[in-house]
Amino acid sequence: MLKTVEMIVDFRRNTPALPPLTIMNSTVPTVESFRFLGTTISQDLKLDTHIDSIIKKAQQRLYFLWQLRKFNLPQELLTQFYSAVIESVLCTSITVWFGSATKSDIRRLQRTVRTAERIIGAPLPTLQELYTSRVRKRALKITLDPSHPGHLLFDLLPSGRRYRAATTRTARHKNSFFLQAIYLLNS
Repeated sequence: MLKTVEMIVDFRRNTPALPPLTIMNSTVPTVESFRFLGTTISQDLKLDTHIDSIIKKAQQRLYFLWQLRKFNLPQELLTQFYSAVIESVLCTSITVWFGSATKSDIRRLQRTVRTAERIIGAPLPTLQELYTSRVRKRALKITLDPSHPGHLLFDLLPSGRRYRAATTRTARHKNSFFLQAIYLLNS
């Protein structure tokens, strides 16, 4: 019961006052944001808190990359260290949050990648490239697994070569994983 919280996501202009949620005579606390499977989710579905924590973790790990460079490690080992320790932090649940991140947030994250490139002295994949490859890989897995709940969202057109894209009215829906995945699979 201690891990149970209530978060209301409601984009209506006039949100009605709701009575407190009670489970087994215990009132569930209402929160504005919480951490779920490593991703901080906020009431307004903005990612500022989550991206701030990613940047902080990545910058802390850049220190160790600097230290390894001081010891004259080969470029290949520095790149492997970056991939294992820093890129893994930057890409944790990237398919969930990257599509909804603002341009300024992506620039802040990409600055960390550029700093690592300067330390290593070699080009590294951009966050957009990492996002694209991971979305495409996950989407292919979903299309091949009929038991996946999202499998039905990947509907082939009669030609059998392209997937049907759902019509959308909001940017939030357009930037969702499934629509981005369909776009990437069709390109």
